[in-house]
Amino acid sequence: MKLLIKLGGTLLDSASSRDDLARQIARVAAQQQVVVVHGGGKQMTRFLAERGIESRFVNGLRVTTPETMDAVIKVFAGSVNHELVASLIRAGAAAVGITGIDACLAEAEQMDPELGSVGRVVRSNPAILDLLAGNGYLPVVACVAGDRQGNTYNVNADQMAVACAAGFGAARLIFLTDVPGVMDGEKRVCPVLSMAQSEALIADGIATGGMQAKLNAANAALRQGVAQVCIAPGSGEQVLERILSGEPVGTRLVAHEAAVR
Repeated sequence: MKLLIKLGGTLLDSASSRDDLARQIARVAAQQQVVVVHGGGKQMTRFLAERGIESRFVNGLRVTTPETMDAVIKVFAGSVNHELVASLIRAGAAAVGITGIDACLAEAEQMDPELGSVGRVVRSNPAILDLLAGNGYLPVVACVAGDRQGNTYNVNADQMAVACAAGFGAARLIFLTDVPGVMDGEKRVCPVLSMAQSEALIADGIATGGMQAKLNAANAALRQGVAQVCIAPGSGEQVLERILSGEPVGTRLVAHEAAVR
């Protein structure tokens, strides 16, 4: 089975959390083909603040000026990616750090001039993922994309995960986050959500910001043929093993409401 795991940047901010997840991922990658996509928003915000640059968001997406784009490459494709790769190698995985720019893995276009260099992935070319994962390597993808004209884009990591999962033919997409799952209006974790139900949470203003972006990404994955999507807390003990064994952890996203029952 092919599996894509998306790691939120908050989970990677401490060495202990990063190493724990790396050990879990390495065990899974020894048995099946795995691709990892990671964020780094917390690290990015801190990097910019240290340089006196304010972070601004529109609908959960970071407005990306030329100055911010330079930081995106330094942080996402640089420090965050390489620290994670190092942890995975220490855990025994043959990890390889790449971005969406490499081998045109994720071709993007500008999403909205108001957002600057924020990209929307329009085409995924998964040959590099197939080549690496099919030969025992573990691709670790930073959420930076490009186009055929040499432009670079900051891509929401959840959207990058969807593009890679669909192109790679992943059967499962797991979002590991810093929250217990998707909350309803009473602040309770929803164990299962259909696409219609998750869209209602957004329309009702319950799921906003980063969770809104995550639900939109999960629904896009389901529409593109990914069979199972899960949003779960990455800090949970042996969370990957529990999810893959079928234990109800976090929120499972399904295409149709009939599957919720």
